[in-house]
Amino acid sequence: MKKVLIITYYFPPCGGIGVLRCLKLAKYLREFGWEPIIYTAKDAHYPSFDESNNKDIPENITILRQPIFEPYTFYKKFTKQAPTANANNALVATDQPRDWKHKLSVWIRSNFFIPDARAFWIQPSVKYLVQWLKENPVDAILSDGPPHTNTLIACYVSQATGIPWLMDFQDPWTQVDYYQRLSLTTWADRKHHRLEQLALQTAHKTTIVSPQWKKDLEQIGGKNVDVWYWGYDEADFANVSSQPDQKLTITHAGLLGDDRNPLVLFEVVAELCKELGKSFEEVIEIQLIGQVDTLVVQSYQQAGIEKVVRLIPQVNRDKALQYVLNSQILLLLLNQAHNAMGRIPGKLFEYLAAQRPIICLGLPQSDVDRILQSTQAGQTFTYTDEENLKLALKNYYEVFRSKGSITQQNKSLEAYTHRNLTKKVAGWLDEISKKTK
Repeated sequence: MKKVLIITYYFPPCGGIGVLRCLKLAKYLREFGWEPIIYTAKDAHYPSFDESNNKDIPENITILRQPIFEPYTFYKKFTKQAPTANANNALVATDQPRDWKHKLSVWIRSNFFIPDARAFWIQPSVKYLVQWLKENPVDAILSDGPPHTNTLIACYVSQATGIPWLMDFQDPWTQVDYYQRLSLTTWADRKHHRLEQLALQTAHKTTIVSPQWKKDLEQIGGKNVDVWYWGYDEADFANVSSQPDQKLTITHAGLLGDDRNPLVLFEVVAELCKELGKSFEEVIEIQLIGQVDTLVVQSYQQAGIEKVVRLIPQVNRDKALQYVLNSQILLLLLNQAHNAMGRIPGKLFEYLAAQRPIICLGLPQSDVDRILQSTQAGQTFTYTDEENLKLALKNYYEVFRSKGSITQQNKSLEAYTHRNLTKKVAGWLDEISKKTK
């Protein structure tokens, strides 16, 4: 078998959606002639932990773990947060006030930790891997970013060894929406762009999660770029039975930042509670699973519907999938940002596999909207389209009231399975490894 070194920060025992990209890749790569070798962080400050992911780690796989320094402990002490608080996503979601301490912390992170908060892991990792590869040769390198610390580690290792490199982006670098939230000096902004260009020119192959973001990358110099969707694993759903909720549940699973605040949904539900009375109010329930920004909480409180909103702390993956499968309707929220046309949340594909209708707040004709149309899985509404969202929710309510459950049969999902996506990635690895020999 050929060997590929996969450089990723997110790997078990890490929880959340970000860990699945490389984990599922490693799970299926051997079927297509590639032996995965994982390089990841030791004792990392992950946003969550989930031991249930361990079942997908291939037997006898080589996992290289190296110590990492991260500033989150200092940040939480400075902002007087609990040691167990989730500070990793502070740029996009926080349950703390955005006071001067938060703003100062963002400024320090923006200008002294480039490309991200794991920046001090770069040089030790490059030194370790270059030495390790002298005695343990591989045929290709694959990096997964963000954090784009991974991207730079792979870039420098590829330059030092000549090993071909596939650079994968879960999110873009300077083009990502939350890049605008950094408090960057002119010097720091230039450094980000300089390093990004270095990576784009060094990589032998680049992959990203959506067609629109592929075009965006090509416009700034990306070469040999292809789309690698997030996908879903059929095995995750094989032994999980659906038991539809007794209520008309609308479920959002995962991080919910202030740039995806579904205020229009809260207002529509409030209006329907008034118009339809107790018959609607007693059955409707909005489930928000995971970290929820404080501004989102304020929004549904101001709408006066806190009685029908249920906050569920982050749960392990198996439990999250059970919530999704049992829900009557699934809620997908796209960032209200300049690059929303290409934003495809990883959860979309697991929503598709759950065979539940999807309400998406985002942009018509976006990459997500095109997938929803092609699979017949749901509808997209803008964040101001109160009229049509209200009509759709009333229709779902009528179906639920007459049948007790909302059924769905999504179409053409095979292209999005992790096994089929891994086959494509293996083909790209074959391509770059042959060209360099």
